[in-house]
Amino acid sequence: MEQKMKQVWGWLGLVLLLWGLWTTPSWAGLQDDRYDGNIFALYAGNGSLVPPKVTLEKSRQSDRATLLLFYVNDSRDCKQFASTISRLQGSYGRVTDFIAIDVDALPFGAQFASNEAGYYYKGRVPQTLIFDRQGQLRQEFIGTVPFETLDDTFREIFDLLPRSQSLELRPRPVNEINVELVPPTPPKGENLSKGAVQ
Repeated sequence: MEQKMKQVWGWLGLVLLLWGLWTTPSWAGLQDDRYDGNIFALYAGNGSLVPPKVTLEKSRQSDRATLLLFYVNDSRDCKQFASTISRLQGSYGRVTDFIAIDVDALPFGAQFASNEAGYYYKGRVPQTLIFDRQGQLRQEFIGTVPFETLDDTFREIFDLLPRSQSLELRPRPVNEINVELVPPTPPKGENLSKGAVQ
């Protein structure tokens, strides 16, 4: 009986070893093109971007600016860019509609009207379009774009002071992926409110 138990345990151990060698672990990774789930929740700490709360047509009819983003959840570039979009939403989310479209959800071969998001998709991700408050396309970018470049476009749309003339916001790490923008700590006895952002 003891001999049979050793055989059973031996075979079970061999099966588990082979199963462990055959399967690969699934780890979420910012530096790979694997599907890990919603990139905004995982890598930007912001699951509120998807699904979009408004259509492109309704957004362009309102008095709000629009940021339209085409992305896929299994792209390294999109994963890295997600935190930039989240930072922008933190700065401009009260006056701008953020519409993030997963291109895997777009119907293949469909024809879109100019008031539909799919009309603007060029076949590469991430693709970012910024519309002003009158619904006119102001900027279009393909690939990752620095926060400052997108911020400059929004500053023009909302007639804000250039970054060089306003209070500098510095990135402060929230975790190993995300940062938040905060004003610098003033030296003792100095008041920074004079140069505050309009």
